[in-house]
Amino acid sequence: MTPNEFVRRHEQEWGQLEALLATRPKRRQSKSDGQTTEIAPDPADFPSLYRRACLHLALARERRYPPALIDRLDRLALSGHQAFYGARSRLLHGIAQFFAQDFPALVREHSRLFWLASALLYLPGLLMGLLVYLQPEMVYSLLDFENVRHMEEMYSAGGATEIKTGSGRAANDNIQMFGFYIRNNISIGFQCFASGLLFGLGTLFYLIFNGLLFGAVSAHLIQQGSAERFFQFVIAHGAFELTAIVLCGMAGLMLGRALISPGRQRRGEALFHAARPAVKIVYGATAMLLIAAFIEAFWSSGAYVPVREKFIVGGLLWALVAAYFLFMGARRET
Repeated sequence: MTPNEFVRRHEQEWGQLEALLATRPKRRQSKSDGQTTEIAPDPADFPSLYRRACLHLALARERRYPPALIDRLDRLALSGHQAFYGARSRLLHGIAQFFAQDFPALVREHSRLFWLASALLYLPGLLMGLLVYLQPEMVYSLLDFENVRHMEEMYSAGGATEIKTGSGRAANDNIQMFGFYIRNNISIGFQCFASGLLFGLGTLFYLIFNGLLFGAVSAHLIQQGSAERFFQFVIAHGAFELTAIVLCGMAGLMLGRALISPGRQRRGEALFHAARPAVKIVYGATAMLLIAAFIEAFWSSGAYVPVREKFIVGGLLWALVAAYFLFMGARRET
């Protein structure tokens, strides 16, 4: 293939890549028919265009095409490399900055809503736990007989707890449970957040309901003598899971507040401005729910881990989560 034929065959691809690198469409003239056409490349084509330009550069060098053509392809490949891997680097840097600074700072900025969401989750839980502890039959106001029986078997000594805590559980089972916990955790978080669009009433309901449920389960298992087996299972992943649920509820309350009290803005505008920080908080909470699911599947359920170590690690994780939101990125705020 002659250099001119090579150029005619691949000129359009190079033009598309050059247009993407310039971040705007360019008008290119095809040398084959003399007509001018508009090139509006799709950014999704960038990786394939970049790889083909590298291939064309290798072919041009191998075939000893004119230096001007090789220089052009060399510049194109170099610019593509910088753009391709530079974008990845910027993305990773942005993610790191979000979790190292923006996310905890955003939670501190809206700390009142955080504490309100925490109260809506934990206070009903404590109240329900006290009621169930004093009157055990109260657990049936939230759970039916079958669910209560299954829960008792799950955490009873020598019962189904052995399956729950992972002795004899295969690696495939752990992975399946990891997927189940992801779906379950994110479902709860999404309910707490998205239901804030119902003027915050949905968020109130889901926070209170989940608090009542956790309190009832905890108190009933304490009554049954299964407190140690239950709390050794929940203490580690609970640091991330419960905090993330509070954060999702906090984000839902932000939406509800914007709808109830939009100020001088229209409700749509107030909702739009409130949704921007709220969605960022949900991004961070989602990452915490994924961490919680991983811990729950591979650590909390591990019978190979001594009970004492589970409580120590769980306490350290709670302290770590608290320190993260209290101090992470605080120096840059001053």
